[in-house]
Amino acid sequence: MDAQILHHYVEEFEAKLPVNAEDAEGLFDALRSTEDELLLARLLSAWSDKGVSEEELFAFASIMRSRMRRIDSRHASCVDIVGTGGSKAKSFNVSTAAAFVIAGAGIPVAKHGNRAATSSSGSADVLSILGVDVDHDPEIAENNLNEHGLCFMFAPRFHSLSATLAKARRSLGKPTIFNNLGPLCNPASAQHQVIGVAQRNMLEITANVVGRLGTQRTWIVHNENGLDEIGLSGRTHVAEIEGDRIKYFEVTADDFGVAADGASLPENCDAGESASIIRAILASDCRDDGTEMIVLMNAAAAIYVSGSAASLADAYEVAKASVRKGMALEKLKSLAGPQN
Repeated sequence: MDAQILHHYVEEFEAKLPVNAEDAEGLFDALRSTEDELLLARLLSAWSDKGVSEEELFAFASIMRSRMRRIDSRHASCVDIVGTGGSKAKSFNVSTAAAFVIAGAGIPVAKHGNRAATSSSGSADVLSILGVDVDHDPEIAENNLNEHGLCFMFAPRFHSLSATLAKARRSLGKPTIFNNLGPLCNPASAQHQVIGVAQRNMLEITANVVGRLGTQRTWIVHNENGLDEIGLSGRTHVAEIEGDRIKYFEVTADDFGVAADGASLPENCDAGESASIIRAILASDCRDDGTEMIVLMNAAAAIYVSGSAASLADAYEVAKASVRKGMALEKLKSLAGPQN
């Protein structure tokens, strides 16, 4: 039965037809259950080539959220900052570094992520090298959030997918619908998010889905240079969702009070290289370097979205203080231990 459903939707996607709403749960279960990696890869590839619709993303996010394991936070609110991956302009794990900066500023962070599927370094990969045990029970993540104001929620511990599906995603080397689903399914129900999308056309789709799912205040961002985060150069397109209202605008480094002209970033970093950069940033060894600037800008966006600063420029100064005063580094130590 699973194979029949999957074959049917391969044909549907190749014909550029969408998933019928009444079939979404059956297709989701077939994706989880089959052990036919080649068939899964074929379906996911055809789906990506067709393009994911708003209705498909909403339906599958709703299913995943209804089934995921959740954690309870004692904090009034918390933040997540995450990219969908799949960006052509790849650097280091900016959102992972930003999570420590945000938490160091006293804003609880419930970071949700996984190992790399379409890049050389996922958040779980780099955190492991930084000494953080990512593959733990949800109860430990809940305790970390409540006691330290920061946790990492390793997606496979919270979502019942399958190893075969993960292998199929990795075999493709390109984004699939699951790149976009992960950020929409935060197990701590983070009320504030900064979600970076790698594809410009996913900005409005993702914003509409977030608005339908519900949020206090969230930014969806896409940099015109191809980054799934706020970039040092060029314009970053933003969709801000606040309650049932969505507005669109652009931000640049100038909005953060940052003179980023001439600043550069490393390219195609693996997990080890990314971990080294993050350590250096948190140790305040990259003062006014492009790597520090981009982390502080993205952290500032989350600080601003959470309501903890009146402007992006003010939020940037809050983020900078978190690093320069050692508070961001202390947050890493609280999860990984002082020896890291």
